[in-house]
Amino acid sequence: MTRAIRIGHLYPDVMNLYGDRGNILALVQRARWRGIQVDVVPISLGDPFRAETVDLLFAGGDQDREQRRVAADLAGPKGDAIRAAIEAGLPALVVCGSYQLFGQRYLPAEGPELPGLGVFDVVTEHPGVNVVRCVGNIVVDWNGSLLVGFENHGGRTYLGPRAAPLGRVVAGYGNNGQDGTEGARYKNAFGTYLHGSLLPKNPRLTDELLRLALQQRGDDPTLAALDDSVEEAARRVAIARARAERHAQRNVGATARPR
Repeated sequence: MTRAIRIGHLYPDVMNLYGDRGNILALVQRARWRGIQVDVVPISLGDPFRAETVDLLFAGGDQDREQRRVAADLAGPKGDAIRAAIEAGLPALVVCGSYQLFGQRYLPAEGPELPGLGVFDVVTEHPGVNVVRCVGNIVVDWNGSLLVGFENHGGRTYLGPRAAPLGRVVAGYGNNGQDGTEGARYKNAFGTYLHGSLLPKNPRLTDELLRLALQQRGDDPTLAALDDSVEEAARRVAIARARAERHAQRNVGATARPR
């Protein structure tokens, strides 16, 4: 019997600023290489969310203007349905702006506070348009494995007492550039600031999401091994770049200190 999964792509025409659609492409390709059929279900503004139609949920990032539209769309029954599905174990990956909206609330640089879904016990505040953004290559320790990506966000996210980070920053800024955390995880939902796209460079995380999606569907979650030599080579380059950036930033900081 052929295995199959359905990926719900939240707001593909609204939240896709930094090539986050590449995450969908990586999930689809790594599944198909193993003979797993994939159906991508777009869910945009005004569309209802039906948990029974998807086995995995993905949402990317974008700017504050688009986040306002999405926050309004998530208010009410649609957001309630998504939150209930994740509470019941639906796997999800949400990146940057969507990660912020899956928290408790987001206070943008300008305009009113945006309510979040409350999936993650995190709050995000943008310190202002004149504050330095968190930009650059990033490396994160995720369960003993290194995730690589590129971050570009003005908001600073802070974990609440019920929140667990996705991982710990090895190089880069992460949630807020202060406490060493990056992202958040709740049950089978992952929130992160890593663009790049994230999944093509991180096959272990991609496969973890595929396994969770197969489990959600009730299929065998066993995945055949793939040749990840190209991905691993890209990861090594990304790790070296992130560490070089971190070293350069430290040197600049050291020379800028008053004597």
